[in-house]
Amino acid sequence: MSSKSPTTAQTSTGGTPGTNAAAVLDPTKSSTREKLHQTYVSDPKYKKYTQQVEKCLNAFDNVHEWADCIAFLKQLLKTFQSYMQFKEIPHKLIVAKRLAQCLNPALPTGVHQRALDVYTHILSVLGTEGLKRDLPLWSSGLFPFFEYAATSVKPILLTIYDTHYLPLQAGLRPVMKSFILALLPGLEEETGEFFEKVLNLLDRLSGTVSPVFFIQNIWLIMITMSSARGTALNFLSRRLPRLHADEDITQIVGRDIGLMIRAFAAALEDDNLLVRRGALDILLQSMRIDSAAIQRAHSEDTVILMRAATGVVLRRDLSLNRRLYTWLLGPDEKSDNQTVYLRQHALQLLNTTLKDEMFAPSGEYSESRPFKIFISLLDKWEIGSALTDVLVLDALKAIRFLMQRNAEERNEDISMTASTLYEAVEPSILWKQLLAAIMKDLTEDSKTGAIDLTLFLLRSLPMQDDEVRSIHLPVIFAAITEELQRKIINEPFIAAGASVRECLALQEEIFQHISLESLSRQPGLNAALQVSASSLSSLAFAYAFYGLEFTESNPSSKVLNPLVAVLEHMFCISQALSRSISAQQGGSIELRAASSQVLRVLSGVVRTVDSSCDTTLSLSWKPSEWLYSMLDCLDLEVCQAVSFTLVDQMVSLILSLHGAQKLSPKLSMDKRPVVSRMVKKLFRYLHADLATCHVRAVSLIWSIESMSRPHEVESIMAQSMCSPESRNVCEAHEAFGVLWRLSEDDSLPGVRLKVPLMIVLETLKHDDPSLRRVGETWMRCNLRSYIRVLEPVLRDLLDPSIRRISRVSRVSGKEIRGFVYEKSFDQRYVAHLLEILLSIIQFGGQGFSKSARGTFLRRSYDHVLLHRLSLAGIDANTSYLDALIEVLSRFLQSEPKDQDAPVMQPLNTVIQSSAIDLLQTIVARGEIEMLAIEVLEPAVIGKLFLCVHLHRLDIQNKLLRFLHSIISASTSYAYNGHPPPEDRSADGSQESGTRGYTVNSLLTQTIIDGIATSRNRPVMQHWLDFVLMAVPQFQPALQSVISPIADCLCRQLRLLLSDALKANQPMANGRCPRVATDAEFIMLLNALERLLVLGLTQKSDANSQEDDTPVQEKPGAESGDNASTAVEDQLTASNLMMFRSHSPGYKSLHDGIRVLLAIWVNMADSLSMIYNRTHARCRRVLEHLFRAHPTEVLESVIECWDHDALLRSKGSDQPATGVFGLVDVLIASAQSAVHMICDSISVRISNTSERSRKPANANLSDVVLFNFLEQYFQRLEGPLALQVWGRFMQLAKDLASSRDFKIQVFLALKCLCVLGDKVTQTTAIDDKRIRKDLQETFGKLLDACVTFVGKSTDQPNWMRRTTKESMVTNGRSSPALRGGVSDMKPDEKPDSSTATISDNAKPTWGAELPSQITAFMASTAVPELRRFLMDNDKVANACSNIVYYIVSPGIKMKTRPLDADVVVVDIFREMIKIPPAMKVWRVAVIDVLYDHRVFNSNSSVATKWKPIIKAVFDGDKTSFPDLLSRVATSPSANIFTNREHEMLLRSLNLRRLALVLFTGEKNHFLTQLPAIQEKLVDILRNVSSPIVQCEVYLCIRVLLCRLAAHSMTSFWPVILTELYRIFEQIIYSIPSDGSEDLQLILSASKCLDLLLTLQTEEFQIHQWIFITDTVDAVFRPDDWCPESMFDQLAEVVGSLPIPEPREPQSIGLSTSTSTSLAFPAHSDRALRKPILKSIRQIDSIRDLFPFFSHVSISSYESVYASSGNIDWEAVEQGVLDDMFDGR
Repeated sequence: MSSKSPTTAQTSTGGTPGTNAAAVLDPTKSSTREKLHQTYVSDPKYKKYTQQVEKCLNAFDNVHEWADCIAFLKQLLKTFQSYMQFKEIPHKLIVAKRLAQCLNPALPTGVHQRALDVYTHILSVLGTEGLKRDLPLWSSGLFPFFEYAATSVKPILLTIYDTHYLPLQAGLRPVMKSFILALLPGLEEETGEFFEKVLNLLDRLSGTVSPVFFIQNIWLIMITMSSARGTALNFLSRRLPRLHADEDITQIVGRDIGLMIRAFAAALEDDNLLVRRGALDILLQSMRIDSAAIQRAHSEDTVILMRAATGVVLRRDLSLNRRLYTWLLGPDEKSDNQTVYLRQHALQLLNTTLKDEMFAPSGEYSESRPFKIFISLLDKWEIGSALTDVLVLDALKAIRFLMQRNAEERNEDISMTASTLYEAVEPSILWKQLLAAIMKDLTEDSKTGAIDLTLFLLRSLPMQDDEVRSIHLPVIFAAITEELQRKIINEPFIAAGASVRECLALQEEIFQHISLESLSRQPGLNAALQVSASSLSSLAFAYAFYGLEFTESNPSSKVLNPLVAVLEHMFCISQALSRSISAQQGGSIELRAASSQVLRVLSGVVRTVDSSCDTTLSLSWKPSEWLYSMLDCLDLEVCQAVSFTLVDQMVSLILSLHGAQKLSPKLSMDKRPVVSRMVKKLFRYLHADLATCHVRAVSLIWSIESMSRPHEVESIMAQSMCSPESRNVCEAHEAFGVLWRLSEDDSLPGVRLKVPLMIVLETLKHDDPSLRRVGETWMRCNLRSYIRVLEPVLRDLLDPSIRRISRVSRVSGKEIRGFVYEKSFDQRYVAHLLEILLSIIQFGGQGFSKSARGTFLRRSYDHVLLHRLSLAGIDANTSYLDALIEVLSRFLQSEPKDQDAPVMQPLNTVIQSSAIDLLQTIVARGEIEMLAIEVLEPAVIGKLFLCVHLHRLDIQNKLLRFLHSIISASTSYAYNGHPPPEDRSADGSQESGTRGYTVNSLLTQTIIDGIATSRNRPVMQHWLDFVLMAVPQFQPALQSVISPIADCLCRQLRLLLSDALKANQPMANGRCPRVATDAEFIMLLNALERLLVLGLTQKSDANSQEDDTPVQEKPGAESGDNASTAVEDQLTASNLMMFRSHSPGYKSLHDGIRVLLAIWVNMADSLSMIYNRTHARCRRVLEHLFRAHPTEVLESVIECWDHDALLRSKGSDQPATGVFGLVDVLIASAQSAVHMICDSISVRISNTSERSRKPANANLSDVVLFNFLEQYFQRLEGPLALQVWGRFMQLAKDLASSRDFKIQVFLALKCLCVLGDKVTQTTAIDDKRIRKDLQETFGKLLDACVTFVGKSTDQPNWMRRTTKESMVTNGRSSPALRGGVSDMKPDEKPDSSTATISDNAKPTWGAELPSQITAFMASTAVPELRRFLMDNDKVANACSNIVYYIVSPGIKMKTRPLDADVVVVDIFREMIKIPPAMKVWRVAVIDVLYDHRVFNSNSSVATKWKPIIKAVFDGDKTSFPDLLSRVATSPSANIFTNREHEMLLRSLNLRRLALVLFTGEKNHFLTQLPAIQEKLVDILRNVSSPIVQCEVYLCIRVLLCRLAAHSMTSFWPVILTELYRIFEQIIYSIPSDGSEDLQLILSASKCLDLLLTLQTEEFQIHQWIFITDTVDAVFRPDDWCPESMFDQLAEVVGSLPIPEPREPQSIGLSTSTSTSLAFPAHSDRALRKPILKSIRQIDSIRDLFPFFSHVSISSYESVYASSGNIDWEAVEQGVLDDMFDGR
C-alpha cells in the first residue's frame, strides 16, 4: 500500500523540460496556483509544514494493521490542524492516494471515520475554490466509497457531499456522471434509512445543472453500468412524469432521443428480472408506443427499442409479458380496440424489427431468437393474429434460408424452431396467406417465391396436423387445379412458365399428403356462406373458405364433387397440353416437362381412385378424344421431341384408365391402331443409345401385351421387323433384342413372341450378309440363354401331328432299325426349323453344347413342351442336348411309307441332311491336306487384314472360322500324332512348336487390328472367340502372339472404361457418347483372363534367350528399391519355372492388373447399376489370377495403388470399393494379407547373401509396401489387428535389432503406432507378453528414429525444411530415397544392401526424412507414448531423448527462440499432457522464456506457446515465485554493473511476467495477485526508469484483461495516482521531442485507452478525471472550458508551435480507427476497441494530439453505438503486439 516517496512525487519524470504551458488553460485557475506558490514558497513555516506532512506520509510505509492506519490518520490530521493558516495541502497527490487507500472497504469502520475526518478538514481548509481546483484528487477516494460505507459512516459522507460539493454548483458539471454514480446505491431500498436523503441530494444536484443534462447522465449510466440500472430506474420512476401520447418528452430528456432509447434497451436486455420489469413500467408510464417521442425518433432507434422490448418474452415471465402486451396493445381492455391500437401504432415497427432480424441475424444472438419471439407473441391472440397476417410468409422464407444455409452443419436449433413455428401458427391464417400468394405467383410467369415456400413446408416440416391434411390441403389442391385449368385451356403455352411448372410440382407434393376421402368432400363454411356453398366451384369455394375476394367471370352452371372436378380439370389440362405439343411438333422442353408433371399427378389420382373409391365416378369427358390426343403426341417423329418420361407417363396412364373400374365412361384400347401406335413408339426407345429407357419400355410392352388381344403385340412386332427398309430392319431387330434380353423366362417370350423370334433366327442363314450380321449380332448380344431359343423349336419338332412307328429294314443282309411316318406332315416347316436349328448350333458352338448339356428339361416353364416330351417317351430328367440328339436321330432314322415316298422323300432328304449337319456340328470335326493349308493360311490372314482396314464386317466371321480350321489342321500335321505340348517339358514343347509350325508374320498384327479398330467393334466378339479358341488349342505354336494381344485387350478395356466414365458426366450439348455394354466388357475380360494365365504358365521365346543388356537398363532395375539390385543372382532348381520380372508375361500381368483395378474401382460407384455384371466378372478374373500367382498379383495391385493417386483416395474414403476392398476380396483373412506383405518386405530388406528368393516385382520398393501396410492397418478392427500382431511384430523386432538406422525403422514405427492403437483398445493388452513386446519394440524403434534425427543435425538445412516442403519435393507423404538405384548412372552399380547410416557417413535419402520423422513425433508418437510404453520411467526417458535430440537443437538453431518450427511447438504441446515428462520439458521451456531474445519474435507465435508456458507455471509451483523474485528491485552488489543494462533486464523480466499472466485464463492467477501487486507498487515507488515503468503499465493492461475488475479494488488508488501524476506533469512541463519519457507517456495512454474501452464499473466513477464522460463530449455548451485531463492536454499540445518538417508517422486515429467510430448499422453493432492499438512508438508529444483531442467523443460514441460490446480479440492482440518486438 505504498507508492513513490513524497520527495519525488511531483518532480519531473526525466528528460529535458519543455515549455510551461499552464497559461494555455484557464488563466484564473493558473494565476491562483501561481499566487499561492509564490506566497508559500518563501515562508519558512510552510517549509516546516511541508516537512511535517512528508514525515507523516513516510510513516505510512510502516503500517501493518488497521490500528496503525488510525494512528497515521490521527497524526496527519493533527499536522494539518497545526497549520490552519495555509490554504494549500503539501504533497496533496500522495495525501489523496493515502486517504483513498484508507477508505478500502476491507478496513474497519473506525479507519473510515478517521479518514473522513481528515477529508472534512482538508475540504474545509481548501474551501470551494480549492476543492474545485483539485476536484480529481479528493473525489477519487470519496465517490467510490459511498457504495461500501457502513451505516454509521454514510451520514458523514453525505454531509461532506452536501456541505462541500453542492456549493460548487456549475463546477460539478464535469463530475456529474460520477457523482450520480456515487449516490445511486443509496436508492437501492425504498425503505432504507438514507433513501429520502439521497433522493433529495440528487434533486438538488440536478438543480446545479439543467434537468436535461442531469437526466442525460442517467441514460449514460444505464447504458454503461449494469449494476446501477435498478437504482437509476427507481429514481426515474419517481421523477419522470406520466405523459400522454401527444405530450413532448424532449423538454425533459433533451433532443437526443436515441440516447434515452439505448438506455431503455440496455435495461430491457439486463439479466436482472426486476430491472426489466422496472424498464417496462417506465415505458408504460412515460414512453408509450404512440407517444410523440417514439414517433419522432429515428427508425434505427425505434428498432433498437422494439428489439429489446420484444426480447423479454423469451424470459417466459408472466409479469414481463403482461407489461409488454399492454405497451403494444394500449390501455384499453377491449380486444377489438387493442387490435386497432396495435395495427395503428405498433404493428409496422414490430413487423420491421422481427423481419430485419430474421433475414439479417445479429452475431449477438442466436439465429433462432426472432422466430422464438414471434412464436411467443402468438400466445397473445390480439398480437398473434395481426402479426401472423403480415409476418408469417417472411418468417417462413427466412427460416427456409437459414435451414438451407445450415444444411451441412445440421443446426438442430433452427430445425426445431421451424417445426415449432409451423405448429404454432394458426393453419387457416397460414394457408390463406399461402393461397393468396400462390395465386399471385401464377399471374407472374417468373415469380415462384410462394410456391417454393409451400414446397419447402411440405418437404421439410412434418405434416401431422389432421386439420391441414384433411381440410386445407384438399381445398388448396382443388383450387389450384381449377386455376391451372382456366389458364392453360386459354393459353396452353403458359404452362412452359416457371410458375406453372413449380405449381405442378407443388400439386404432386400436396397429393402425397392428402387422402381421397378428404378430397371427395368440402369442409363446412359459416352460416352466411353455407347456403351458397353448394353452387360454388372449387376455386370460388376456396376463396370463400378463406375470406378472400373472388370475382368469377363465368360461373360454372354445374358444381361437382371436388374429386370429380379435379379429375375433369386434370383431363382437360393434359389434353390441352398434348394438343399444344402436337401442334408445335414437340414444343419447348418446358412445355413437355409441364405435361409430364400433369400426367404424373393425374396418374396418382386415377390409381388412388381405382384402389380406394367405393363408388363409380361419372365424368363428363370423352375418352376417345382424350386418348387420340395422347396418341397424336406420341406419334411425333422428332427424335427427342417427346422425352421417354412423358411417353412412359402417357402409356402408363392409358393402361391405368383401361383397367380402371371406378370411372365412367370407361376408356378402352382394344382397337389395333391404338395398340400399334403405343407399341411402335415404345419400340423406338429400345434403341442401343437409349439404354436408360430399356427396362421400363420392356415392362410397358409386356403390360400392353397382357391387356390387349392375343397375338396382337406379336404381330405388330413382326410387321415392324419385316420392313422393306434395311435401316428399319436393323433397328427393329435391335429393339426386339433388348426386349428379349430384358424379359424373364417365366413370361415365356419364346412362345408369346415366337413369330419375331423366328424372323430373327432366319437371318442367321439369310443370303443378305447385312441381315445375317444383324442376326448374329443379335444372338451374341441379346440371347441370354440358348435354351430360350431351343425350347420353341423343340416344341414344334415334337408336334403330335408328326407320328412315326418303329421299323426294322433289311439292306444287303443287314438289319437297320428305324422309324416310319404313319402319315404326311408339314415337312417344309420341319426342314425350316432344322435349318434354323443348324444355324443356331453352328453359331453357338461350344456355348450351345455346354448350355444344352447342363440344363435339364424339368426346369422348363413351358408345360406344353413337357407334355409333348412325355408323349414322345422322353424322360424330363434328361438334358436338352440329350433330348435334341434323340429327336434328331429319330428324324435321321425316319422314312416315309412307300406309298408316300414320291411326295415326301425330297423334303425328307433335306430334313435328314440338316439333321446330319446338326449332329456333325455337335459331335465331330473333319480333316484337310497340309499342302492346301500352307497355301490358304497366308491368303486368309491377308484377306482378314484387308477386311479389318477396309471396314468390311460381313465376311470376317466366316474367314475366322476358316482360319481356325486351317490352324487346327496345320498343328495336327505338325505334331503328327505326338502327345500335346502341355504334357511335355517346357524346353521340349518350345522346340517342337518352333520346328513344327511357324506363326505367320502378319497374324499377330491382323488380330490386334481386328480387335482394336473402332469401326470393327460389331464383330469384335468373333475375333475374341477366335483368339480364345485358337491360342490355347495350338500351344506353343501361338505362344508368341499372347503378349501383344493381351496388351491390345488392356488398351481396349481402358478405352471402353474411359468412354463409360465420360458418358456418366453431363455433356454440354446434351448428347451422350456411345458406350460399351456389359457384354462387351465381359467378352474382353474373358479374353484377357485366359491370355494372362496362358502367358504366365508357358515360357515365351523371349525368356529362353539371355538378356545381354546392362542391369541398370533393364525394366526391373528401374526402381528406387535397394533390394532389387541383385538381379544377377542365378535361379536355383527349385524356382527354375519362375518367370523373370522383365518377361513379357509378367509385363502383361502387371498391365492387366492395372486395367482390372481401374474397372473394379470405377464400376463400383456411379456405374455399378449399369455394369454390375462387368464388375462381378472383373472380380472373378482377379480372383483367378490371384489363385494362380498370389504374390505377383498382390504386389502389382500395391504398385498400382502407389502410382495412382485416385486409387489411393478411393482406398481411404471408400474402402468397400477401393484397393483395400479388393485385397479383402482376394485374400480370405487379414492375417494372410499381412503375412504376404511382410514377406515381401523381408525379401527386400534382407542382404543379397541371405535371400532365399528374389522379389517378384523389382519395381516395387519396401517403402511403398510399408505405406500400404500402414493404410491397411488403419482399416482393421481390434480383433483383426490382434490376429496380424504376431507376424508384424516379428518384422518390427528384426528391424529394431538392427545396429544401423534404416529408413524402414521409421516406416515400421509408423505401422506399429497404427496397429498398437488398435490393439491397446482391446482386452489383449492385458496379456503381459503382448504388452512387453509393444513396450520394447516401440521403445527401440522410437529411440532409433530420435537418435537418427539428432545425428542429422550436422546437415544445416534439415530442420528448416517444413513438412509441407518435403511433401512437395517428393510428391507423396513417404520419404523418397536419394542416391538409390533410380538416381544412378548406367556405369554405376547399386549397393545390394539396404542403405544404412553410420556416424561417419552421410545419409543417402533426402533431407526431408528427419523433418518427416519430427512431424510424426509431434502428431502421433508423443501423444501415444503413455499408451504404448505405460511405464512412467520409460515415458520419461523417451521424452528426455526427444527433447535432447529434436527439441533443443530445433530451438537453439533459431535466432529467435519462439520462432521454433511448428513441429517443435507441437511436441511441447503434446508433452505437457504427460505428467511423468514434466521435469524433462520444463527446463527447455524455462530456458526459452528466460532467453534474452524471447521477445524478438512476432506476436503471432505467442498463441502457439500460450498453453506451454501456462503448463509450466501450473505444474511447478516454484516457477511463479522465482519469476517474481527476478522482478524484484534489489540493486546489484557489483559496483561495475551497467545501470542501463540492469534496467533493461528488469524491464524484460516485467514483460515476462506480463506474458505469463497473459497465458492464463480469466482469474487464473488471482491467488498470486497480492504478490504481483506488491512488486508492481514497489517498482513504481523505487524505480524511476521510464523503460521499466512502461512495462508496469503493460502488466496492468494484462491484469485488466485477465482478472475480474472487482479483484483490483485496492490497486485503484495507486494506478489513478500514477496516471494523474504522469499526465499532470505534461501539462506543466511538456517533454521535448525524442525524450525517453515519451514511451512512458504512450504506455500510460494505452493503459487508459484500455480502461476506457473496457468501461469497467470500478473505473467509470473515475474516468471523468481523464475524459469528458457526459454529453458535453458531443454537445459542448457555449461557456465550455476543458476540465478533464485529456481535454486539457489536447489544448496544451494543440497550442505548441509546429516544428521543422519531419517524416510523417502513422498515428492512432488512422482511417481504420475512424471507421470503427462510425455510427453502426442496427443489424450489426460495432465493437469497442482501443484507439491506440496500432501505435508502437512516438517521437513527439504531438503524435498523441489526435488521441487527446478525440478520446472523449470517441468513448462517448462507442458507448452509444456498441452498447457495451467489446472487441476482445482486438484488445488482446494489441497487448500482444506491444509485448513482442518482431514486427
